[in-house]
Amino acid sequence: MSIDARLDVIGLVVADMAASLAFYRRLGLDLPADADSAPHVELELPGGLRLTWDTEATIRSFAPDWVAPKGASRTSLAFRLPDPGAVDAAHAELTGAGYHGEHPPWDAFWGQRYAVVLDPDGVSVDLFAALS
Repeated sequence: MSIDARLDVIGLVVADMAASLAFYRRLGLDLPADADSAPHVELELPGGLRLTWDTEATIRSFAPDWVAPKGASRTSLAFRLPDPGAVDAAHAELTGAGYHGEHPPWDAFWGQRYAVVLDPDGVSVDLFAALS
């Protein structure tokens, strides 16, 4: 069975939003100055892929035990699925195949069905779909 998903978001967890955005502005990304104090920033890239930044506090708002990795990447991959049931099914399929389920499916306050599974190297792979 194949999961009907497509890579939609590359998310970065940052300790200092302003410092991180300043770096990416230097690379030519058009990020508004007022985003420096936001807990979540999102930029649509050419082709529709989105790059997002979340503060550590934002991550801890739904994963209170989260700690910043030492010597590891702060990057996660997020895959959009067609509907909330597909999030549950994909999570069940992946964890059933032996992959570590970091966070079981839940209805997130930002309007999505969400789950997190780790890839074989420990990279966080988010599965999501709009609730409405």
